[in-house]
Amino acid sequence: MTGDPRGDLTEGVAQSTFKLPEIPEEERTPLVVSLLEIIHYQQEMIQGLKDEVARLKEQKTKPKLRPSALNKKGSKKRKPDKRPGSKKRNKLESLEIHDRINVSPEEPVPVNSRFKGYQTYTVQDLVIAPRNTVYRLERWRTPDGKILKGKLPDGISGHFGATLTSFILYQYYHAHVTQPLLWEQLVDLGVDISVGQLNRIITEGNERFHEEKAEILRVGLEVSSYVNVDDTGARHRGKNGYCTHIGNELFAYFESTGSKSRRNFLQILRQGHKDFVLSEPGLELMGLQKMPKGHLEQLRAHLGRRFEDDEAWQEFLLSLGITKSRHVRIATEGALLGSVLDHGVNPKLIVVSDDAGQFNLLILLHALCWIHAERLLAKLVGFNENHRNDLAQVRGQIWDLYQILKLYKQNPNDTLAAEIRERYDFIFTQKTSYETLNQLLTRLNKNKSELLLVLEHPELPLHNNLSEGDVREYVKKRKISGSTRSDDGRRSRDSFASLKKTCRKLGVSFWHYLKDRVSGLYRIEPLSELIRQRAQEAFG
Repeated sequence: MTGDPRGDLTEGVAQSTFKLPEIPEEERTPLVVSLLEIIHYQQEMIQGLKDEVARLKEQKTKPKLRPSALNKKGSKKRKPDKRPGSKKRNKLESLEIHDRINVSPEEPVPVNSRFKGYQTYTVQDLVIAPRNTVYRLERWRTPDGKILKGKLPDGISGHFGATLTSFILYQYYHAHVTQPLLWEQLVDLGVDISVGQLNRIITEGNERFHEEKAEILRVGLEVSSYVNVDDTGARHRGKNGYCTHIGNELFAYFESTGSKSRRNFLQILRQGHKDFVLSEPGLELMGLQKMPKGHLEQLRAHLGRRFEDDEAWQEFLLSLGITKSRHVRIATEGALLGSVLDHGVNPKLIVVSDDAGQFNLLILLHALCWIHAERLLAKLVGFNENHRNDLAQVRGQIWDLYQILKLYKQNPNDTLAAEIRERYDFIFTQKTSYETLNQLLTRLNKNKSELLLVLEHPELPLHNNLSEGDVREYVKKRKISGSTRSDDGRRSRDSFASLKKTCRKLGVSFWHYLKDRVSGLYRIEPLSELIRQRAQEAFG
């Protein structure tokens, strides 16, 4: 007998399928049911790990869970009458013509032939070539010894023109071309530029863009009744960080920081200011977070007081004996909220998020994304037929409710609102045979006011897809170019991502915007003013 018999035994156990014994219905206590579902969840996790191993070995895996169909319910695909783009239009209506060339027939035109006009044939092309200019600045010495010298034309700063600089910014921030490839492209086109100078154009000297980005947030928060928010990873200097997105249909704003706490979110809403303000809304926020009454009374005695910076604020807390980290955090968040409201943010601003805790400011209205709520149910997989049937039934009920909510947004009325509330209560308080599903429904039922806030504010979106779409643009850049290494680079990445997405929302060509700003013409209105105009058109 050769070989190790334990190897055959282990292989047999590995290949066998583990099965729980049948448990009679009368013995299925709530604890037993919960344990069975935990075991089933662990089996699903193990299967997922097996699928990942199979994928790495380029073997077949189980099909992935389908994405949520919450936003597709009731919409049937209809075969289009014509292929996309086949509708006839006048393609030359807005096309600028630079040259007109008359072309005669190759054969000699016989005598007495009649001219029948022209058949036009338009050819679009692009001129890509370096254009180098030497400015010879005259120098004169006046009789009194003073030197007079010619001045460079407006819009020229440095040895690279406005079009070239705009092209570099456009390729890097809009087309996501990496710096090495962009440098190689420029050299191939005949541009004499060093790697260091290219990096400086991309990351340095962009103060005018940073200022316009800051104005986007200020005006956007001022004119908006709600904002979508989300965040994503943004490593910086080899350390983990986060990029927070704030925006809606009018603007997009990105800010990268080292954390994604509520304090960090409030600091972004503070729009660059450094002060702390003790206000009634701030004290209310502290109370909701269970700040000790003694500390609340101490802080209330200083209501309305302003502190210039973090150092002054920390000294003040120390003087009051507020030293525990939790109490310091709560007090700081409340003072930051006071500063945010003091600097013009709408106190009735509604924050739409995916239920991340850092975006829930407790006293500002908070709306939740239905897609994220339903996605929690989509992750469940029942381990018997009854569970699967109950899960499918509940998800169908949520889909139907979602469609009614969409109808309500189009035509808000009290009758439909009452029906929606009644349906919501029925769906999220029902008991099924699937204990994990019951627990999840109970959890979602606690978010009723946030999920049904749209009944009071029909202008609110039912999902956070807008924010996720905007963030996807940032993620694409991060995947291509990697993390940022300098503060200027991180700041520039945030600014140009904000300006690019805002231009797209406002219908402004990002290429024309860059050329306008780099050349110093400023013929395109400030984006903040365009946001204000668009808000007035939409809301009056």
